[in-house]
Amino acid sequence: MIKVYGYKKCGTCRKAEKHFEAKGKKHEFIDITQNPPSQKGLKEIIALTEKPIEKFYNTSGVKYKEGNIKEKRKTLNLQEQIKLLTSDGYLLKRPLVTDGKKATVGFNQDEFDSVWK
Repeated sequence: MIKVYGYKKCGTCRKAEKHFEAKGKKHEFIDITQNPPSQKGLKEIIALTEKPIEKFYNTSGVKYKEGNIKEKRKTLNLQEQIKLLTSDGYLLKRPLVTDGKKATVGFNQDEFDSVWK
């Protein structure tokens, strides 16, 4: 089953859901602000995307900016960054999508069309 970690008020999350609905793909929507992925789950998603952890920060979010996360993350190792990201779903870029075999972060139409056929 495809898991979509997102936020209902997020435009890109709504685009991701519409993509799956249009393709007739069953998916489970998980509110990332209430139930962010576990540390183990986020590690797996990061590995599946093959993208650097920097791509998983919601850099336009209020909590990111107010918490001065851009500077804080420079002093943290990978495990500490994963712990930080999973501590508050608002810090995570969304949507995070995974089926356990592949994953994407954020919404890019071309990437979605390729990965989530």
